[in-house]
Amino acid sequence: MSQLIMIIDDEAGVRDLLGDALKLAGFETISAADGMIAQTLLRSTKPDLLVVDINMPLMDGFEFIERIRSNGDNTPALMLSARGDRADITKGLTLGADDYVTKPFGLEELVLRIKAILRRSQFSTVTATNLSSGPITLNSDTHQVTFNGEVVDLSPTEFRLLHVLLESKGRVLSKTYLLDEVWGITFESESTVVDTYISYLRKKLHRDGYEGIKTIRGVGFQLQPEKQ
Repeated sequence: MSQLIMIIDDEAGVRDLLGDALKLAGFETISAADGMIAQTLLRSTKPDLLVVDINMPLMDGFEFIERIRSNGDNTPALMLSARGDRADITKGLTLGADDYVTKPFGLEELVLRIKAILRRSQFSTVTATNLSSGPITLNSDTHQVTFNGEVVDLSPTEFRLLHVLLESKGRVLSKTYLLDEVWGITFESESTVVDTYISYLRKKLHRDGYEGIKTIRGVGFQLQPEKQ
């Protein structure tokens, strides 16, 4: 069955261009001219990924992502930015977007990035692993994380970040490495999105005396192995 992509952009020409390119790539598409319309469509439609323009009337892309994430909708999202402004990129990723593409963009690159997001969001279906450290257990088959047996609700991005930390337990991972592994960002970036998501994990997992996610100043982050 083809995967469904929802295109949210106020420019009809962009919607048509993206729709044609994605259909040629084997996807089904549905379109919305703004965030309000998209929110309404999401009540009856369950797309596999959202392509969201930042600059839109009524409700911009940032507000749209923030609203659906606060309502528990974790559908993967790629944002379209009119500028390569690092502040825009960081804000979008921090609010819960999975990637961004700057306008004007190459259709081939866009399709590749969409496919990469979909692969990352579905890796649990092909990688059935159980990872643990201290009170934390992650099951990528059921996509569930527990803390001392209690289920912890993580967003897809938080889950991916924790998965990477657990896979490399004890190793110090640089921000550059984490940006590449979790967000697919391969360029040098001043983005604070890694720090932001590390803080999200700490809020949910640092309790009952456990403080295993460490900042190694000037280097990166480490999930410390449990003491023997």
